[in-house]
Amino acid sequence: MNASVSMNRDGDGQVSVSLAELIALRARVARAPSPPVVSRAARRGQQPSRLHGRGMDYAESRIYQPGDDVRRLDWRLTARSGSLHTKLFQEEREGRLLILLDTNAGMRFGTRVRFKSVQAARAAAVAAWYAVRGGDRVGVLAFGAERHLLRPRGGARGALAALGAIAAWDARADDAGFESLSGALQRAGRLMHGASRVLLISDGFSCDDGARGPLLDLMRRADVAVLTVADAMELAAPPPGRYPLAHEGKHYDVVLHATRQRDDFALALGQGRMKLEALATATGLRQRTIDTVVDPLDATIALLGARGRGP
Repeated sequence: MNASVSMNRDGDGQVSVSLAELIALRARVARAPSPPVVSRAARRGQQPSRLHGRGMDYAESRIYQPGDDVRRLDWRLTARSGSLHTKLFQEEREGRLLILLDTNAGMRFGTRVRFKSVQAARAAAVAAWYAVRGGDRVGVLAFGAERHLLRPRGGARGALAALGAIAAWDARADDAGFESLSGALQRAGRLMHGASRVLLISDGFSCDDGARGPLLDLMRRADVAVLTVADAMELAAPPPGRYPLAHEGKHYDVVLHATRQRDDFALALGQGRMKLEALATATGLRQRTIDTVVDPLDATIALLGARGRGP
């Protein structure tokens, strides 16, 4: 699959993804607190642990990345190649983050600032830049209207490939096709490519009763966290008024005046979010919920900067 996307077809950042904006988020992530240094040796059923001391066996060297410990520069390889290289040790082999991104039609909705799909892309970009800053590889699995996998890659090129894929998927996505969360999780379990962490980004409307089993299976193999993206009207009852909505090419005017009418409307719109939050709570996953207005940086980093289960 060609994940590239032309810059002259860049989205507006409101109803379509702006690749330029996703790339620019790198500077924001660079100013955030550094990712924790953790052992990469943990495998199935084991949580990574913080490293203490430097008594580790040398494994390999790779190109220097911003944030690397300058005390571990490989000066011999740097001198031979002309490019800075960092030594990696056995417990520090690159981790792999797989971003599980919801592209179902319901994500292309928003009443404040931007669509949920655009906000999800922004959060995924933050996750990608944060992961590679910590020395991890990053990959993306899209589910829903788009069903594609970009295998985990390292460094800035890996992040750029992920962002290019996300923008390209958004540019050609339509309202056709639906994939349940259970199906997406099963597919992720087959296509993890050694991922040690999984970040699910969704509005929850794909969440079905069959998702719990595949999610528990995924949790046995990786550290999983959930970021729920919601519109303001899915979080609280809207003020009285007339609201123009579009669905499957048809336009409607929804008139909301009575308090109960507005509460029922918000409850109906919030079903997906509440179901996904309940699933995350029941399985002990770390989770955050953001709307389409806020900067996704803090919530995303809070999920990736922590390790182990729990909110």
